[in-house]
Amino acid sequence: MSTTRIQMLSSRSVRLLSSGRSELLTGSSGGQPCGPPVGSLTSPPLSSSSPGRAISGLSATRQGLPKEKMSQNGVASRSKVLTVDTMNPTVKKVEYAVRGPIVQRAVELEKELSQGVKKPFAEVIKANIGDAHAMGQQPITFFRQVLALCSYPELLNDSTFPEDAKSRARRILQSCGGNSLGAYSASQGIDSVRQDVARYIERRDGGISCNPDDIYLTTGASDGIVTILKLLVCGEDATRTGVMISIPQYPLYSAALAELDAVQINYYLNEEKCWSLDISELQRALDEARCHCNPRALCIINPGNPTGQVQSRQCIEDVIRFAAKEHLFLMADEVYQDNVYADGCQFHSFKKVLFEMGPEYSNTVELASFHSTSKCYMGECGFRGGYMEIINMDPEVKAQLIKLVSVRLCPPVPGQALMDLVVNPPQPGEPSYDSFIKERTATLSALAEKAKLTEQVLNTVPGISCNPVQGAMYSFPGITIPEKAIKEARDKGELPDMFYCMKLLEETGICLVPGSGFGQKDGTYHFRMTILPPADKLKILLNKVKEFHQKFTQQYS
Repeated sequence: MSTTRIQMLSSRSVRLLSSGRSELLTGSSGGQPCGPPVGSLTSPPLSSSSPGRAISGLSATRQGLPKEKMSQNGVASRSKVLTVDTMNPTVKKVEYAVRGPIVQRAVELEKELSQGVKKPFAEVIKANIGDAHAMGQQPITFFRQVLALCSYPELLNDSTFPEDAKSRARRILQSCGGNSLGAYSASQGIDSVRQDVARYIERRDGGISCNPDDIYLTTGASDGIVTILKLLVCGEDATRTGVMISIPQYPLYSAALAELDAVQINYYLNEEKCWSLDISELQRALDEARCHCNPRALCIINPGNPTGQVQSRQCIEDVIRFAAKEHLFLMADEVYQDNVYADGCQFHSFKKVLFEMGPEYSNTVELASFHSTSKCYMGECGFRGGYMEIINMDPEVKAQLIKLVSVRLCPPVPGQALMDLVVNPPQPGEPSYDSFIKERTATLSALAEKAKLTEQVLNTVPGISCNPVQGAMYSFPGITIPEKAIKEARDKGELPDMFYCMKLLEETGICLVPGSGFGQKDGTYHFRMTILPPADKLKILLNKVKEFHQKFTQQYS
């Protein structure tokens, strides 16, 4: 192949270097590179008499061809095109502790129990993930009635369904293509649902205007968070995008940043002050990060996961001022906004506080806020419903956002329907209102009682310290691990809190997540547990944790 032919390969160009290397670059039709090298091919030194050997001199592997190997019978066999060495390296950096090795072992133990294998426990109790219905929480009747009607419209003729459920179902179906949940929707989401979300936000925020065009329905809140991060991430080396996330954090953030090859900027919540957020800590993290990346975004989870704190209004104002001063894009993860239990605590949306601070901030600070059907009193994780609201986004970037969400076609339409019911529930005077309020109140009251119970029991255990669970669905207690246990864990190549949680699982059947999966200060150890199991099972769980910790401490003292 001649040098001229090499330069015409597809939409790329090969630049021949004096060192004898040929470098593959994304290029324009004129052969000029339009970005950094996306890969390189090393060839033998070129001679003036045989320039065509630049490619032909390469081995099959270096030409991108499958490598052949000999099988036992002497027949050549192809190796895999995709191996752990040739796969996307950023994917290998992704970790997600909530479904990590502890959970995998819990599943194995469940199978062993079902096969009659004897264990020192009768069942595995999973308190590792905020999956409310899996933990026994009952769905809201009205929501399921409407979804049943939408899924099987023949039920609209059934007199057992209340009329307000039927009217909601008809309205949703009329907004769907072919009057069917099975049809694609607009990529941004069903128009009538986005209008209902906007009206919900206006009611929640005391009348502050919300434009339905700023609402994007999503596949759970996670989809919206990752989408915004995709828009934000750019640059290389010292210009690479940095994103500030709280430590402890929800592992979605670290996983997404790893996959996008962005820089994770850790700021630490103050455990001694009930996991509060200090602006001085934000400033420290930001100043240190600017030496090696370009910080562009600040993520806040309120109420907190895994720490269960609820941010005060003053804290939110301070965060907004900080973001404005440091020119940061704000991301507010507010999926637990109905889960507030502690006296004196109240949920304040970032959108509401931002606009009440006046045009100096409300006209300039860029904000994306997220909500979901998976948490609060609904717990409908499997429907993957959610939304995000975008404030002050550049119109040209917004056009790119529309393009990006169009690639996935649309969020699940049943999830959109459920989101509509969450933001537009039964109203006073409607047939289902009383039962809806009763079920909603019972669910949130039970969660509040379990939050208090968890704090009380764990704080009776020497070596365990649990902050008040002000909101959300989790506690994140600190645990003291004896030096002898730390040494044994390290000798086995395990993190001490992973060692602790794995022994807890093997001896009691309790499945918790080690704090190292969420991040924690060096020298401290924690675990995250949900408060979702039914009260009777939660009491068993907490007593088993108490007994185990006492035994573990004695064993390794």
